[in-house]
Amino acid sequence: MRMPESGHNAGGRGEEKAWLERALSGKIPGHIGIIMDGNGRWAQKRGLPRAEGHRAGVKTLRRCLPALTNLGVKCCTFFAFSTENWKRPRAEVNFLMNLILEYASSDVSELIEHGVRLLPLGRWRELPQAVVTALDRIAFQTRDCASLTAYVAINYGGRQEIVDAALRMAQENAGLISSDLVKEADFARFLYASSMPDVDLLVRTSGEQRISNFLLWQSAYAELVFTDVLWPDFGPVDIYKAVVEFQGRDRRFGHTGRGKG
Repeated sequence: MRMPESGHNAGGRGEEKAWLERALSGKIPGHIGIIMDGNGRWAQKRGLPRAEGHRAGVKTLRRCLPALTNLGVKCCTFFAFSTENWKRPRAEVNFLMNLILEYASSDVSELIEHGVRLLPLGRWRELPQAVVTALDRIAFQTRDCASLTAYVAINYGGRQEIVDAALRMAQENAGLISSDLVKEADFARFLYASSMPDVDLLVRTSGEQRISNFLLWQSAYAELVFTDVLWPDFGPVDIYKAVVEFQGRDRRFGHTGRGKG
């Protein structure tokens, strides 16, 4: 479902409080996936370089993490850089890598303050060594944070994750795999983050209505919410509205009758 456009400046603190209270009155999704889309369009609308849209997107991430902890969400995955994004201009890719370095060095105290554990997800160890080191460091520094586990999908592709899991499973079992013995839980153990819960709510910003190879396995029964708000304009109110929309869904998981989700 597409949500109406709002944006983080709409309504002020009063509206934010009202939507938070409304969201807290219902069931909170355990895992939210967010496809952060629209940075380039946000910049172009303002006559700015695309890089400024990405920089504004980092500010949005900073706004959203406290909102998620206010709700009591335990897990959130942000789609930051896909395996397909390497096709973008080299200058833009380099800027994004430097932005990751900048965030990893400047925002650790803020993450710890809000109890956010940050973990990279994907083929992130194939990134430039300085980025790999920075991501390793921030994961270590936030290891004891327990309010929210925030995965950042970097150099990530959903199909690639499933292929990689199949390869790891075959390697561990030396080819001795029987199709009647392999269950979903057995396979899930080989995904990038085996302890990650299934996605309950998947949100995509900027008006696009597709999941773009994001958490394909984990989103099998996710409720999809699409908003026209560009990612740099996204804020707490938009998160709370998405959760309220989620609470109104009938989640049956293949069964009949009203769900409890």
